[in-house]
Parts: sequence; C-alpha cells; structure tokens
Amino acid sequence: MTADAPVHGTATLSRTLAAPPKRVWAAFADLDLRDRWFHIPGSAKTHELDFRVGGGERTTGVFDASGAPELIEWESRIFDLAAPRRIVFGYELSVEGLRRNVSLVTVALTPEGGGTRLDYTEQYVLTARTGEPGQDEAHLRGSLQFLLNRLEGSLGERQEAPARLR
Repeated sequence: MTADAPVHGTATLSRTLAAPPKRVWAAFADLDLRDRWFHIPGSAKTHELDFRVGGGERTTGVFDASGAPELIEWESRIFDLAAPRRIVFGYELSVEGLRRNVSLVTVALTPEGGGTRLDYTEQYVLTARTGEPGQDEAHLRGSLQFLLNRLEGSLGERQEAPARLR
C-alpha cells in the first residue's frame, strides 16, 4: 500500500427491496440482523453496534484471501437518524493499521409498493492506494454492490430490475 494524494468520489446505488421500510431499518439497527449481511469476512471477527445519533459501529476481522492474513478494521459514527427513512453516518476502513478510506454515507428508505426503495450514496476519499489508478475505486464500488446484495439476500428477493451503480 502506498500513501498518495487523496482521491475523492461518489458512489450511488439504488434498488427496490421486497421488505417494508421498518424491516429494512431493522436490518441496519439490530446487531443480530445486521451481522447477517454486514461483517468483515475471515477469522477473529468482532462486531459491535450502538445504533443512535453519536453512537456507531465497529467490526474487525482477519482476512486471508491473498494468502497473507490482513487485519481489517471498519469503524463508523452515526450523525443522523430519522426512523425508518434516513441514516447518515461516516466511517473509516483500515487494513493492517493503515487507513484506506474515509466516507460519508446517506441511506434513504422510501416506501414503494409493498417494499422499500433504498438509495445509498457514499462520498469517499481514498487515503491510501493499493494498485493502479482506478483499481481502489472499482474495489470500493464492487464491495458496495456485494454488500447491498447481502442485505437484499437477508431480507428476501428484489421486486424490480437489477440495481444501477454510477
């Protein structure tokens, strides 16, 4: 990993989930439900959640996908909650003690049909890069897609066409 000039960007993903807003909200607010779809893969995992304004979340794990174990740490702080329609939080992600990115995230939940439209917007700054230009942004966006696929899987099937990612 190298520490370079920061890279700023925005990732937006929207989709309609089959679950009502209160159920989607619970998937963010309840640690047992959240842990079904949001956690660091690998071994030596921890996961704590204090779902209130001023609270936050911390999850860690040792990931060994490349053959070399790496400690991954994700820590957030919640800035705004409007149940069951809006969550605003900031987070930082570190790998082996090196901060990789810092983000501000807004999750908007809107009733749609019998389900929920979820609009996820992440404004990020990459503070350390691992490879070629654009590789880390692609990884962040791919991770976001994977994460929301896991959320969707924990809630049931989607109501409409695949999500769009900008």
